Amino acid sequence: MTTSHATDGAHPLDSPVRSALTGPHAHFAERRGRVLRYPADVAPWVAMPDAPEARDWDDAAALAGPGGAVTVTAFREPPPDDWERVFHAEGVQLVDAGVAAEPFPEAVRLGPADVPEMLALVERTRPGPFLPRTVELGTYLGVRRDGVLVAMAGERLRPPGWSEISAVCTDESVRGQGIGTGLVRAVAHEIRERGETPFLHAAGDNTNALRLYETMGFELRRRTSFLSALVPAWLPSPGGDRDARAAAVR
Repeated sequence: MTTSHATDGAHPLDSPVRSALTGPHAHFAERRGRVLRYPADVAPWVAMPDAPEARDWDDAAALAGPGGAVTVTAFREPPPDDWERVFHAEGVQLVDAGVAAEPFPEAVRLGPADVPEMLALVERTRPGPFLPRTVELGTYLGVRRDGVLVAMAGERLRPPGWSEISAVCTDESVRGQGIGTGLVRAVAHEIRERGETPFLHAAGDNTNALRLYETMGFELRRRTSFLSALVPAWLPSPGGDRDARAAAVR
């Protein structure tokens, strides 16, 4: 059974990016005002307040830089109208409800030296955001065939008491062999060995993946959304106001 590890009545998975960046991943956190984010080469995620004000969006823009992306999950408020929304998708959050977690004999540990191969696999399979330093977020396991990395899975967000299984991808040449399932179970085993609970996010319309995860022992906790928006060309300055910037642009 899963445990909530709640703090002050709030479940850490309700705002997993903020929970991670104020918890086990605090050493990654970049902060401006009430906004937190991962370094741009680690993960794209930004933690906004539940009810962001104009100044919070300015702070997010300052962290990202002009033309940079601000990517949020479990968001409640859309970005300002002058931001360009480049990605929006509905998703689901699934939690461990009896996954058969166990080591996978073929799995090898991956680290910084393996990043070029990992990025190449991500480029071929498109599992979601994976950047040059994402490997630093937790344990990554992979499978090689004939010396080539053909599958991997690892950890991303780590709210207190929880760890997200992410970057689950299998090269087309070895799909249908149970490798991805084996790696997910192996990463879940690593997480449980630390006394934490696995969870994951998936696209809400990916019915095949959802069916597989439910068969493995994950259950739906909540529906969520993912949004990425580009910062306008202006760069917020400390203490500046939006009207002044708009006048400058005109």
